[in-house]
Amino acid sequence: MTFVVTEICIKCKYTDCVAVCPTDAFREGPNFLAIEPDDCIDCTLCVRECPVDAIFAEDDVPQEQAHFIGLNVELAKAWNPIIRKKAALADADQWRDVNNKLHLLAREP
Repeated sequence: MTFVVTEICIKCKYTDCVAVCPTDAFREGPNFLAIEPDDCIDCTLCVRECPVDAIFAEDDVPQEQAHFIGLNVELAKAWNPIIRKKAALADADQWRDVNNKLHLLAREP
C-alpha cells in the first residue's frame, strides 16, 4: 500500500508533508504534489502533517477521488523530487476548501 495526494492539494501545495517524509517520496508540480509509490514506505507521517487532509492511504482514498491513485503514479514519474518544505502557494488559503479543482491541475513543471 502507498499514500496518495488528492484533489484538495491542487492550488494549495502546502509542503508540511515533505518535511517529514523519510524517503523523499514527494514530487513537485506547479500547483500540486504527488507521491511516488515506489518510494513511499507507508509510514503515515505525511498524513497528520497535511494541513488540508489531502493525503490518504491508497485503500482509504474516497471513491470520488480514486482517479488520484493513478494520477499520483503518472505525475510522480514526470516530476522532480521535493525534499524540503517550501512556502505554500500565495493564494493557498483561498483554495483550501474549494472542491472540483481537477481542471486546475497544472501538469507541466
